[in-house]
Amino acid sequence: QEWQNPLATWDPLDFCNISEIILPMDTYWSPPIFILERVSGQDPELNYMVLMHNGSFNSTRPFQVTLTCSLIILKFPFDTQTCNLSIASFLYPVTDFVMKTRRTPAEIMKDSQSFFLTDGEWKFTNLSIIEYTEILDDKGFSVVTYLISMERRPTLYILNLILPTCALYLLDMAVLFGPSSLEEKINFQIAIILGSSMLAVILNNSLPTSSNKPPIIGTY
Repeated sequence: QEWQNPLATWDPLDFCNISEIILPMDTYWSPPIFILERVSGQDPELNYMVLMHNGSFNSTRPFQVTLTCSLIILKFPFDTQTCNLSIASFLYPVTDFVMKTRRTPAEIMKDSQSFFLTDGEWKFTNLSIIEYTEILDDKGFSVVTYLISMERRPTLYILNLILPTCALYLLDMAVLFGPSSLEEKINFQIAIILGSSMLAVILNNSLPTSSNKPPIIGTY
């Protein structure tokens, strides 16, 4: 966060060339912001800010939060999700408090990609920013929303679910139209059904539950 306070200025020449100082957050006014999609999280312990001699404040506070995100898993595991991170302050109307992003979405996306230290299930693909005014009780409030796009890595699901399922059904068709006896076909069909049931249980445990439409792979 960066903001200006014209009442907190001084001449460095009058104070041993001190051009900046570090102060607790409650020393001066600081912008009160909220994350609208936040469910839970850990507040930062770094409650300090840097004050420059020209009245410019700078505060870098790391937040670790859990957000709500509506998932569309129709194309699971080849799906792409977009989650919102909305930052707002409903204590001051837009006539008194306006939030702006200092960097472009491309710059923020480049920095965000460097924070992914491990290769997990999701791949960060895109980030865009929307600045708008939210009307609440006939008052406008400044809101900045980050649209974060992520793509699921499907390799694990292909190896553990899709390929074994296709192999089972191909083997099922080969036995069904093969020269085996009826008793052998029935026994093998029962084994195929048991194997398919186990894969269905694994798939059901792997699927996210926050979606209105079930995935195509689960339906078939």
